[in-house]
Amino acid sequence: MSRQTLLLNLSILLLAVLLLIIIFGDKGVNDLRELKTERSRLIGINLELERENQRLYREIKRLKTDPAYIENIARRELGMVGKGEVIIRSQKAQKR
Repeated sequence: MSRQTLLLNLSILLLAVLLLIIIFGDKGVNDLRELKTERSRLIGINLELERENQRLYREIKRLKTDPAYIENIARRELGMVGKGEVIIRSQKAQKR
């Protein structure tokens, strides 16, 4: 083989090795793809958390300012009754 052919073959081999390193190596194309997927997943989680935070902020504001909302929650979650109200239970409810 001539020297030029040898250099050409070595150059092609070197380029092939570099291409494999770029695609499969550490911080290569595969890692970039995985990082993009992870970033998209984290953005979705972040959006869900922002929505939940807004919902909780609105609920806190209502709990601080809306007596009717507080009364509704007290009745629903704690089983409380208002002044002057009478509770009538059926026999079915008493057996349970």
